[in-house]
Amino acid sequence: MPHLKKPRTTEPLVKLWDRKAQKCGLRHTVYFANGDKYTGEWLDNKRHGKGTQVWKKAGAIYDGGWKNGMRDGFGTLSKLQASTNQYTRVYLGSWKNDKKDGFGTYFYSESAFYEGEWLEDKRSGWGRMYFENGDIYEGEWLKDKHHGRGMLRLANENRYEGSWKDGKKNGHGKFFYLDKGQLYEGLWVDGVAKCGTVSDFGREEAPTPTTYPIPQVHLLDMRSVLTEAESQALSN
Repeated sequence: MPHLKKPRTTEPLVKLWDRKAQKCGLRHTVYFANGDKYTGEWLDNKRHGKGTQVWKKAGAIYDGGWKNGMRDGFGTLSKLQASTNQYTRVYLGSWKNDKKDGFGTYFYSESAFYEGEWLEDKRSGWGRMYFENGDIYEGEWLKDKHHGRGMLRLANENRYEGSWKDGKKNGHGKFFYLDKGQLYEGLWVDGVAKCGTVSDFGREEAPTPTTYPIPQVHLLDMRSVLTEAESQALSN
């Protein structure tokens, strides 16, 4: 009895190449035409999982989590410093959809950095900012500006505690002039004190106190003032 051979089905060459070129799982290093390179995990031809991306032209390195080709999860970003020709870490924290999102620390310089919450690449939520001039702000942020409740401590130890809006003092707040031993408490509008009271605060220990203390206000005849106020209330 003759033996019948079934024709062997062969995969088209183009599909075979596409299947073999499909990046999925762990790969060592993939080089790009512009000089960039990526080392890490893939899923369906997209960076997915843990991996390290080097951008040659931008002089930057990211090492951390990826999701569908975008930075996602915990990771660090380093940039090449022209002065030293070495990479320095500039951000350490959470990412989402290729943007800083969640809690993280960003270094603007050796002496200026922010640690706190981020939303879509902007400081939003609670955070603490150390400025190069020695000032420190701790409180709420919205789109890279002081917004909500917060405290700004100046390099000379004077400080403001109160409300902020769009990066300016707005609403009720207190400003402690510790160098002069005085305290202003009142209302602020767009960074300007509008209505409030000034009183002595630690004037005896202040390094450069004001020449004359603020006198205390006393009622000479409290009973007559109360009687007059009651009569006016009854007449109205």
